[in-house]
Amino acid sequence: MTNKNLNKHLAEQTVMFASITKWILISSLIGALVGAIVSLFLKLLEYCENSRELLPFNYYYTLPFALVLTVFLIKKFAPTAQGHGTEKVIEAVHKRSGEMDIKVIPVKLFATVLTIFAGGSVGKEGPGAQIGAAAASFIANLFKFSRRDKKKMVICGISAGFASVFGTPLAGAIFGVEILIVGALMYDILLPSIVAGFSAFFVAKMLFGISYTYFDIAFYTVFDFNYALIAKILIGGIFFGLVADFIITTMEVVEKFASNLKMNYMLKAFLGGVVIVILTMIFGTDYLGLGFETIKSALSSSFELHENVPWYAFIFKTIFTALTLGFGGSGGVITPVFYIGATSGNFFGWLVDGYIPLFAALGFVSVLAGATSAPIAAMIMAVELFGMNVAHYAALSIIIAFLMTGHRSVFPSQLLAMKKSEALDVNLGEEINNTHATYTTKFFENITKIGKLIYRKLKEQRARNKDEDL
Repeated sequence: MTNKNLNKHLAEQTVMFASITKWILISSLIGALVGAIVSLFLKLLEYCENSRELLPFNYYYTLPFALVLTVFLIKKFAPTAQGHGTEKVIEAVHKRSGEMDIKVIPVKLFATVLTIFAGGSVGKEGPGAQIGAAAASFIANLFKFSRRDKKKMVICGISAGFASVFGTPLAGAIFGVEILIVGALMYDILLPSIVAGFSAFFVAKMLFGISYTYFDIAFYTVFDFNYALIAKILIGGIFFGLVADFIITTMEVVEKFASNLKMNYMLKAFLGGVVIVILTMIFGTDYLGLGFETIKSALSSSFELHENVPWYAFIFKTIFTALTLGFGGSGGVITPVFYIGATSGNFFGWLVDGYIPLFAALGFVSVLAGATSAPIAAMIMAVELFGMNVAHYAALSIIIAFLMTGHRSVFPSQLLAMKKSEALDVNLGEEINNTHATYTTKFFENITKIGKLIYRKLKEQRARNKDEDL
């Protein structure tokens, strides 16, 4: 190696070392800050949920008024805090280089706590990501970072928000990166995102005492590897993909219906709340709020618990969530997706006479992958939540569900970088809600050619066999 090449090599390594050091420090600080803010959000949410019993009436009666107050606060002070949070963050990254209003933090925090307290069927992950992204954007503006660095810092904030809420630091960090573009990972942001995720998780768990639930479904004590199980899992992947598509379609239909109603936005929110209250009085409270107890029951190895989960739970949870978000509720969509995935897996396990906790776990991560187009994060989550013994089976189910959903997502601002089938033509590089898949005959022509080739070879083989017999 010449001196010139040696100097270039050393210069490159020095630059890389400086860059790595820079982003480890920045992402660690962002993660710690986001972990602290999200921990306060989770503590407040837990306190408010535990305070419901102080009301002299059923807490869900407050939902119409909570939705009215929520839509008023968001429209008045922070319009970008509307909806389930994650969608607005993706939009900010792609369209505004991560620029976000700092008012999103208090408004989103209060609106989400209010919605969940009143029984709105939403989650806490999306708000956590949006709060994290807004905090990172504020720090970037405060210290006058470049637009490129600010975008990376905001993505770190997204990952930190997910990691501190999920309780799965690696899956949360990867999820924050993977949901931005379907079919591509931004490799330059992986290290900062992972560091931010672990930093946020450490602060939330060790400094603020946030507790997380992990599941030991112990299926390996019930099943050994066998082809019947693999067949069930493959069919399950198709089923979970259809469930994910049902979630996306229902949310789109309800949102479109609500937006087309010609009435005052606060009256519209009140009407939506009244509809949810009426449904609750008919079908019960199991589909309100976070629904974490139902998720735990669906995944429980206790026969008494997972057997009591209604087969239709995933259908009603989808409807309740679509109504809550469509009529102005504030909160995330991921926790409801977990609920829908676990309960649909519970139902599928019963259909195929399988070990129900295993299929509930597969549904948990597979519906997530299908609905959000984030299969890699879902696979990592399967390991972090359920252990390595489930991961191999989950990978099959996750990929099939991801493909079955097609070019659709609960996050319509995702950019599309791949097509999922040769039989479809889609516009790559655009937002997923602007892509229109069209069928192409090329794929079917190729299948026909292969079929004709096989038929010709078989015909020639039969002719040869016939000649040999003669």
